Amino acid sequence: MINRSKLDKLAEDSIRLIRWNQHERGAYTASPLFSHYGFGWLRDGSFVAYSMDLSGRHESSRLFHEWVSRIIERKASRIDELIARKQRGEYIERREFLHTRYQLDGRDDADSEWGHFQLDGYGTWLWGLCAHLKTTGHTEIPDIYRTAVAATVRYLQAFWEYTNFDCWEEYSDWVHPATLACIYGGLSAAAELDKEAAKESLSLCSHIREFLLRHAVHADGYFVKSIRPQYPEGRVEYEIGYDGVDASLLWLCEPFRVFETDHPVMRRTIEKIRDDLRTAQGGVRRYSADTYYGGGEWLLLTAWYGWAALARGSREEAEDALGWVASKADPLGRMPEQVPDALSDRSGYEEWTSRWGPPASPLLWSHAMFLVLYNKLY
Repeated sequence: MINRSKLDKLAEDSIRLIRWNQHERGAYTASPLFSHYGFGWLRDGSFVAYSMDLSGRHESSRLFHEWVSRIIERKASRIDELIARKQRGEYIERREFLHTRYQLDGRDDADSEWGHFQLDGYGTWLWGLCAHLKTTGHTEIPDIYRTAVAATVRYLQAFWEYTNFDCWEEYSDWVHPATLACIYGGLSAAAELDKEAAKESLSLCSHIREFLLRHAVHADGYFVKSIRPQYPEGRVEYEIGYDGVDASLLWLCEPFRVFETDHPVMRRTIEKIRDDLRTAQGGVRRYSADTYYGGGEWLLLTAWYGWAALARGSREEAEDALGWVASKADPLGRMPEQVPDALSDRSGYEEWTSRWGPPASPLLWSHAMFLVLYNKLY
């Protein structure tokens, strides 16, 4: 087990690195030394901001949430237009939805080859903003955020069931339980601070929970990575699109609390993630068929596994996860996105390194999840 003094130093280094890579307008650079990640993602950034709140750096978190709020406030009329088109039964192309990531100064990432239509970031931002507000003593949504929060709630309520890219920017034609967890977490958190608008959001949250239990549970009793809509005779039905687990399914329990860790399906899902995705070395992969950089072990997901373990009462398992993450920092304290240490075949890894270079490092999301688990433990 890694010693506590080294953990403390890595926490200080992580906070410093995050602050160094926060744009003056509030965005966090996903990875400053990896050209493909030189943007601000709502999802990644919201968890980075959460880690800064846990670390007592509330000003950093506030700057990020104000950056997102300005972007969404600018998009509010666009959201209303999309909702109106949906109500008229018009087809909406994916490129017309709100973007997944933005330039650091808040401009649209207009020329991106990445999948634009993702809902997880908007749900995560709502959850992260509300966590920040509660941590800093607010009992309701401040006026500065009201327009953006209301627009985001409308957007998620209108399009929650649409197929969209998952949190890894993949599988755009499916519906993803991890994305629904983000939406659930965001809407339920916003409902706590906006009592007037709570009824509709909480009703939808209840529906999402029932939807997951009805459509996203494998015959063996665990939540699956993705489900696929089918439209026989004009009605919608769902079938399992990917029958294995994805480590992002941990979000169903932590932090979005769609299900507690002792719920039978959630418990079985965590066991499946442990059996299928946790390696003998102790790291956690995204999903079994992952080919990105060969499908290595991700630091942020290993920290997440530790977070869920702690929620189950397994402190030793959580400390082991934190120690594994810390052991992957380089001599300068920089943490990568993933490592290839457990790969039996490195051909896929080498294919990606020849194309893009080594995996992103430092990855602010890795540092953030290290800080989250560190703060939860100590």
